[in-house]
Amino acid sequence: MGGGAEPRPVTTRPGPGLRIARLVTEVTAPAVLVSLLIITVSWHSASRPGQGLVWGLLATLFVTGIPFAYIVGGVRRGRLTDHHVGRREQRRAPLLVGLGSVAAGLALLAVLGAPRPVLALAVSGLVGLVVAVSVSHWWKMSIHSAVAAGTLVILMLTFGTRLVVAVPLLAVVGWSRVRLRDHTVAQVLTGGALGALVAAVIFGLLR
Repeated sequence: MGGGAEPRPVTTRPGPGLRIARLVTEVTAPAVLVSLLIITVSWHSASRPGQGLVWGLLATLFVTGIPFAYIVGGVRRGRLTDHHVGRREQRRAPLLVGLGSVAAGLALLAVLGAPRPVLALAVSGLVGLVVAVSVSHWWKMSIHSAVAAGTLVILMLTFGTRLVVAVPLLAVVGWSRVRLRDHTVAQVLTGGALGALVAAVIFGLLR
């Protein structure tokens, strides 16, 4: 996974396809998918719905809330170009902040006695961030695709393999990233493969 030119910015005239791609990219943003995943897994794993909601909100604060707040602050101050952190050279700091936040959240959840699947989900996120930080140092892997694939794998491990019918949705996410020229096909496929692998191995072993 060497260097090479990054995808060029979109220069085509906006059309229905481009608008749909932007919508898909926003709806399937990592912060959105991970937040929904945490709430879902927490609700499912807790003995009482109220408990599940509390665990889910606490985990979401550290896994997506604090890192996304840092990104939004960076955009407002002009340090980051956009909330998707499209430029590879700008990704390191947000990813490291996310890494620290998830690690702190994981420690707190463990001390408070969070359900095992919630802890497994946090560890999966931590390992995923380590992979993302490492790869992003040299190459702009698609984090959208990584998170989407990892989310689907975790949902399948939690609710059953019947959710395999949702696999085509991963192609839609990948298409949106390529259509917007934020990633190449190789970056999308690599992100999806690594996200699925981390989720299958880490969450699969620890849940």
